[in-house]
Amino acid sequence: MEKIRVVASTHLGHEATKDELDRLAALTAGVCYLKDTTETLFNEPAENTARRLGMIENGGHHSPFDHGSFTLEFVGIPKIVAMILNNEKMYTTSEKSARYKIMDLPEKEQEVYNKWLEIFQQKIVEKYGEDNPYLTKMRIKKLAQENARYMTSVFTPAVMEHTLTYRQFNVLYSMLKKDIEDLQKMSDPFSTKLCSSLQELTARMEELPYLNPKLFDAKGRKLSLIDRRITRPIIKQYGDVYQIAYEGTFAQLAQAQRHRTIDYSFRFLPETKCYIPPIIKDDKELVLSWTRDFESLKDVFPQGMMLEIIEKGTIDNMILKSKERKCTCAQLEIDNQTTASIKEIYQNLEEQHHPAAEDLQKYATDKARCTFGYKCTSPCGFKEGITGERVI
Repeated sequence: MEKIRVVASTHLGHEATKDELDRLAALTAGVCYLKDTTETLFNEPAENTARRLGMIENGGHHSPFDHGSFTLEFVGIPKIVAMILNNEKMYTTSEKSARYKIMDLPEKEQEVYNKWLEIFQQKIVEKYGEDNPYLTKMRIKKLAQENARYMTSVFTPAVMEHTLTYRQFNVLYSMLKKDIEDLQKMSDPFSTKLCSSLQELTARMEELPYLNPKLFDAKGRKLSLIDRRITRPIIKQYGDVYQIAYEGTFAQLAQAQRHRTIDYSFRFLPETKCYIPPIIKDDKELVLSWTRDFESLKDVFPQGMMLEIIEKGTIDNMILKSKERKCTCAQLEIDNQTTASIKEIYQNLEEQHHPAAEDLQKYATDKARCTFGYKCTSPCGFKEGITGERVI
């Protein structure tokens, strides 16, 4: 290898024009047929570039349009819409976190959120004491926020920076428009609310200068997050490739889908159910109060609503997920579910005498990732977290 050089890069504050993105696509497409050097190609006559642009646009050779990208800021994007965008794989995102920031909510939600924020802080201190070196006042507050957010709507507005390619922007727009058409045929409250949110999103996308109908999806693809095949049973599979289904919340799914090598989708359960945070499970009065508050807010679709989550990936994908989520710093729900999923897959592989069982064996434990070879750069020293016995 003679060299690596930068031929294009992001410049903060620069808003790329459509012409710039088209030119980059046309020039990089020329590398496929390179006769001379890239220096010659990148300095070719403009008419050559324009001719090649027309060829790749009209010929369906659209991958060169992925070379150009931009970072969009979505202000006020509903959480569920952010999840829909984040499930389409080709993105990088930074989103305001309800785990770490106090939420600003409608009056009724705010009242319930504030109530449980205080209760969770009290319960954490009761359970682990005030002198626990890991559970500082700041960390207790963040863990309380993480649990109180289960009462916040999945339509709660958020702020998100979202980087995607020029082609993906157009594919995504066309998929959103198709989904809106499907949602308009539905009358349930969730679909109606989601339809309105997606219509607002596409209207905002139309205000940007990047739509190119020639780059719209032509393969009939649909948005992947919501599985609407409600009458089709989920057949679990265990092998080098696995498929499982389990109950989990919107909040957990929003964490899990960040593992982009794994496919996720969800269905609503036949009956509405809510997640009960483990730290209050043994207190009957608090559980009753929690479920009553959830019932009072169920029309806004709280993030603590239980769903059927469908997960598909490879054994290597699951091992990678375990090295990220089996940790005291991870959300407790996804930590516990990752452990349950690994154990389920491992047990079935063992019964089949499948060779992949050996690969998964050391991860099929309640203990945190730091106990099976992961080198932690900031050890927590939280005993209950390391042994898998924490309830917060």
